[in-house]
Amino acid sequence: DSNVDIQEFMIAPIGAESFSEALRWGAEVYHTLKKVLKNKGLATGLGDEGGFAPNLGSNREALDLILEAIKEAGYTPGEQIALALDVAASEFYKDGSYSFEGKERTAAEMTEYYAELVEAYPLVSIEDPLFEDDWDGWNTITAKLGDKVQLVGDDLFVTNPERLARGIEENSANALLVKVNQIGSLTETLDAVELAQRNGFKCMMSHRSGETEDVTIADLAVATNCGQIKTGAPARSERVAKYNQLLRIEEILDDAAVYAGRSAFPRFKG
Repeated sequence: DSNVDIQEFMIAPIGAESFSEALRWGAEVYHTLKKVLKNKGLATGLGDEGGFAPNLGSNREALDLILEAIKEAGYTPGEQIALALDVAASEFYKDGSYSFEGKERTAAEMTEYYAELVEAYPLVSIEDPLFEDDWDGWNTITAKLGDKVQLVGDDLFVTNPERLARGIEENSANALLVKVNQIGSLTETLDAVELAQRNGFKCMMSHRSGETEDVTIADLAVATNCGQIKTGAPARSERVAKYNQLLRIEEILDDAAVYAGRSAFPRFKG
């Protein structure tokens, strides 16, 4: 139970040549971050998905600590390793406003806040920046930031082809978070991914917070050519199982394996 409003702070090893290299970079930064937190007297207890959950003064402080860990691990932020967020804004939305960092904010003010973050940090992806039914807000943030950063709909779309079709129609978000057991069947999941990709949306395959060691989502991430997977920190067996499966797949595919890297994100178009 951290006091920080944003639910997840993640890294994306965009500069790696292969998945195995990306995984090594991620693991090195993860362990370096633990040292950085310890040296500052901050808690290193783990959350459900293997991430650290210290109490911090602000969301920016979390980003600054991760940047410090990236540099200390020997990597260049923005060039080799970028940052990503899952805001889960529906969690702090009530009666038309967002209770964020001790203030009540409108969707426009939240959008301005994200614009400042994108300017100040090497951010490539923001998931659920606004409330799941704030369609007008989503439309505005996509118009303002959609060509600079990936805007991922999780609570917005719930892997549901009907909600996704509305998002495509209204230009709300530019990427779909894919959770197989959220919509309930493989057929519907594949329909949602196909609809997203056909309309120029990116897809990010995702775990759930309550996971098992089943590796189906790793297979699906490759089979659907998502190019992105979110499956927690390189800790806890139910998270590591997915990474190990992806390593095996890369080995089997050999020269045919392609790691998406920076091509996965709008920030690096052109």
